Amino acid sequence: MASPHATLGSRSNRAVLLTVTCLGQFMVLLDNTIVGAALPDMQHRLHTQLTGLQWIVNAYVLLVAMLLLSGGVFSDRFGRKRVYLTGVAVFTAASLLCSIAPSVGWLLAGRALQGVGAAALSPASLALLVAAHPLPQERVKAIGLWAGFSGIGLAAGPVAGGVLTEAFGWPAIFLVNLPIGVFLLLVGVHSLEETRNPSAPAIDVPGTVLSVLGVGVLTYGLIEGGARGWTSPVILGSFTAAVILLAAFVAVEARHSAPMLPTRLFRQRLFTVSNTAMVVVGFALMGSTFFFSQFFVYVQGSSILRAGLQTLPVSLAMVIVSPYAGRLAARYGFRMVVTTGLALAGLGLLALGMVHAGTGYGDVWWRLGVVGIGFALTLSPLTGAAIHAASPQEGGLASGISSATRQIGAVLGVAVLGAVVRTRQSGGASFETGLNSAFLAAGTVTLATAVFTALWLTRSTPAEGSAAPQGPTCPDAVTTSNEASADSR
Repeated sequence: MASPHATLGSRSNRAVLLTVTCLGQFMVLLDNTIVGAALPDMQHRLHTQLTGLQWIVNAYVLLVAMLLLSGGVFSDRFGRKRVYLTGVAVFTAASLLCSIAPSVGWLLAGRALQGVGAAALSPASLALLVAAHPLPQERVKAIGLWAGFSGIGLAAGPVAGGVLTEAFGWPAIFLVNLPIGVFLLLVGVHSLEETRNPSAPAIDVPGTVLSVLGVGVLTYGLIEGGARGWTSPVILGSFTAAVILLAAFVAVEARHSAPMLPTRLFRQRLFTVSNTAMVVVGFALMGSTFFFSQFFVYVQGSSILRAGLQTLPVSLAMVIVSPYAGRLAARYGFRMVVTTGLALAGLGLLALGMVHAGTGYGDVWWRLGVVGIGFALTLSPLTGAAIHAASPQEGGLASGISSATRQIGAVLGVAVLGAVVRTRQSGGASFETGLNSAFLAAGTVTLATAVFTALWLTRSTPAEGSAAPQGPTCPDAVTTSNEASADSR
């Protein structure tokens, strides 16, 4: 069995590993944003409504959110190479299934399977990278490139989705993953060395099952409520079941010897506040971006390609500003940077709630840019705050929880803001009016959270002497650890 810091030998081997891990993460992040540009074409060709589009997005995000922490534990326990390549294989096969899906039901199955693959692939890719670069300076450089590929994937999604959908139709956005996945498998099998953590905690099967079922049932109620009626027995039953399942999850986690979500961490105010704010960031960011391409296509009459280009200010602003967010937090503190970011994002969303069919793009792009800048200022510092609140050996676990809460917020954002649009339309309002209401709701919640962080996001002393085992390696763990340590100095 290889040691946790098994060397990969030559620099060329490390370069290959860096290429393989970065490209895998690029594929996962590309899939987060490329789908949004294709939603109008999916709606037309698959003959589905807004509810179907919500499930196409959330089937993927929900599985990633719920399985992310378990994926990190699996990679540490059973071998990072094995879990990484398994994740790549599942993600690639799922992408093929999505591309040939003859109906929404088959597409949802493929998207859920993609989520399973991504939840294994993403944390394992970072774990491989960390194990191969034991020296801090080398690790920082490697992870900087890994994070950079993530940003490129996010930014490239809308444009690539618009181009591929316009030229070949929506299946092409999934087919693009096939050559990447095959390349990663061929190179990874022969080039990657196996590493694992012998002291990794056991898999929390009850917690994983209860979390997936609880959030899944809640999401079902929120998405289907607009179509079935909020007081229908099925929807009321869904909300009741969600409360019971999530309560059972909390009870099980409080008693589990190695829980996926240690409840004791939430006794630290900094940890609780930062993760609460992260849920809102995921909620408002993903919930609003779900509608950007639809606004340009259905309200302003843009082509799918043009709509993809028109959404670029959000992604570009996040890619440009994100690298500076950690430095600003280290200099001015978590509270000031996060509160400023939330305030900017909230104001930008409120401004988007006032655009109409006749609003020129010259009066729209800057609103998108403000939203992107605002959220870019929140993501990294909020994860850094969560890490700072935990003990040093729990940095990976704290970062993983922060990433998972953001994904949960994304699931709820697509469901809730979609419900806002559906409810307004069922009352006789136009789709444009429904979108305005959704953007205004997201902006109001984001601004309220800015007030919340301004009052409560203060420094907190990490729990000393914590004997908890080191958590799973998760996608945000190392990228924010340096920011957290800088902020604590």
